[in-house]
Amino acid sequence: MGDKALKIEARRSSIHGTGVYVVAPIRAGETIVEVVGERISSGESDRRYRERDSDPSHTFMFYVDEDTVIDCGVDGNVSRFINHSCEPNCEAVDDDGRIFVEALRDIQVGEELVYDYRLTWESSDDPEDLKVYRCRCGTRSCRGTMLDVEPLPAAS
Repeated sequence: MGDKALKIEARRSSIHGTGVYVVAPIRAGETIVEVVGERISSGESDRRYRERDSDPSHTFMFYVDEDTVIDCGVDGNVSRFINHSCEPNCEAVDDDGRIFVEALRDIQVGEELVYDYRLTWESSDDPEDLKVYRCRCGTRSCRGTMLDVEPLPAAS
């Protein structure tokens, strides 16, 4: 991944906080960066998330599966700053438990890397609580939220 890191950099984003921008052209299908950080259990992730409740919409947790979460805020890299968009130019791909960000199309110098977070939520979640996940991408097809289109069934 050595030279790939040179193709992106973090800087101020018009979407939200810090974003990741392309500084050298990236080809469709190219692996851009690995999502790294401390690997923790989902229970530990829930505990840490509750501790950071001052801004619950701003977290660096990446769920690998139901048991494993990458806390990109601990030993993470620039990938933690990739913002959400309803019109993504890249996607997160699971390669045997390792998560890589790959280009969906050619991405030009100056473009911000964005992927669709599709955050999971339950049908029983309070709509007021979900407002914190409002989307700021501003694209033509913006669905207004970083949440997945369909909720998970309510937990029993």
